[in-house]
Amino acid sequence: MRKQLSMQISDAESRVMEFLWQHHPATAAQVHEALGPVHDWREATVKTLLNRLLGKGAVEVEQDCRRYLYRPAIDRDDWVIEETAGLVDRMFGGRLAPLVAHFSQHRELSPADIEELRRLIREFDDEY
Repeated sequence: MRKQLSMQISDAESRVMEFLWQHHPATAAQVHEALGPVHDWREATVKTLLNRLLGKGAVEVEQDCRRYLYRPAIDRDDWVIEETAGLVDRMFGGRLAPLVAHFSQHRELSPADIEELRRLIREFDDEY
């Protein structure tokens, strides 16, 4: 069973989380070195984002001599599931079919996407 996260993570915070899911533990300086130039963030901005995530319970920190090491406190898959469910609930009344219909009407589904959807539906049908 997956854990209910019930926290809002901003776009900027999610970029920090993505880095930490791939590279943990990490110092604020390491996060800044990787993300600062890409997003035009100062080190103080990165520290603010890390502190917000710490306050939300999304990251954990431990002191290692004179530096702090940050690591994710939540699982990426759990976060993606919750974010996706929230989007589907808000935009499509909790139903997936209208979401897929929206993308297909606006021609945002590639032939590979359509084939993948067909494969998923076949697998779902086989299970039930």
